[in-house]
Amino acid sequence: MKLDFKVKKEESRTSARLGEIYYNGKIYKTPMFMPVGTQATVKTLSPEEIKEMEAGIILSNTYHLWLRPGEEIVHLAGGLHKFMNYDGPILTDSGGFQVFSLAKPKDISEEGVLFKNHLNGDQLLLTPEKSIEIQNKLDSDIAMSFDECPPASASYEYLKQSIERTIRWAKRGKMAHKNEKQMLFGIVQGGAYEDLRKFSALETVKLDFDGYSIGGVANDHESKEDMYKAFEYSTKYLPKEKLRYAMGIGEPIDIIEGVLRGIDLFDCVSPTRLARHGHAFTSLGKINLKNAKYKKDFTPISEDCDCYTCKNYTKAYIKHLINCEESFGARLLSIHNIRFLISLTEKIRMAIQNDTLLEFRQEFLQNYYGGTYGEE
Repeated sequence: MKLDFKVKKEESRTSARLGEIYYNGKIYKTPMFMPVGTQATVKTLSPEEIKEMEAGIILSNTYHLWLRPGEEIVHLAGGLHKFMNYDGPILTDSGGFQVFSLAKPKDISEEGVLFKNHLNGDQLLLTPEKSIEIQNKLDSDIAMSFDECPPASASYEYLKQSIERTIRWAKRGKMAHKNEKQMLFGIVQGGAYEDLRKFSALETVKLDFDGYSIGGVANDHESKEDMYKAFEYSTKYLPKEKLRYAMGIGEPIDIIEGVLRGIDLFDCVSPTRLARHGHAFTSLGKINLKNAKYKKDFTPISEDCDCYTCKNYTKAYIKHLINCEESFGARLLSIHNIRFLISLTEKIRMAIQNDTLLEFRQEFLQNYYGGTYGEE
């Protein structure tokens, strides 16, 4: 079945809103953080564990699944839900971000992007039509338009030309989209330039997508100020009744700032990536479990966390696992980090309900960046 979305409340002093996604007889609330399952798995974790963390939508990666095992295999398995045994909503990206990290500017043409398969060196061409065809066969619930993902440092002129091509690609992808159960999102680009964001948003909205994404905000170490400008300049021109998704955002304060500017969905690989390097989110900032001071620390990562890891294991034990390169350490930290961001969005939703999101942001900033043991 195709998922449905309704805005239930708008906060009185900001652009934040509460929403509900209706899918397969269940309700998933927004704003929402979506764990990333690049290769049809959230690294080190089972679908059952993901559901226990109260996750809703999860992501899979079109590029990686195209190369391995191939969209035909996933299609034969009955689609991504059956292939990976996840009965919640699934979003697939277009593959564009990975392709552009592998391609050079000369490899980008009106037809699509020519690049080398990172596994065997074969030359491949990914077009808007091919990206949509792959996602149709993966049978995700939300598919993404194929867009050019220029770095934030790109010039105004390059960004303008890139946006115009992305809009032409969006039209081609929409025409190629054949899965009636699947939502298709358009993507707004334009760096930190308000006129480009406005042009991109208005032209993309004319194509009447099921939802809209804000791209180009997490790909080139741009300043937070520019990131927040991109959020604001994009959302003000998007229809209020449709989902809005900021791609690649997983830093806690960036999620809060995005919600303040009217964004509903966020995703990032950071919770599991940080976990593999021994880092954990806490309400008082990020900590590094590799640090010597945790060797005899027999307390949980966070006393105020309700996750499986914090209920059952100590910093000292997790530090031992990470030092010994035991995969169980990465698993435990992944559970904690993902639950932390999901819990953050739960608290954000409560603040929106109470019209206290600005106060929540202030308190969070004081604790996270002015706390006693943050070690970013």
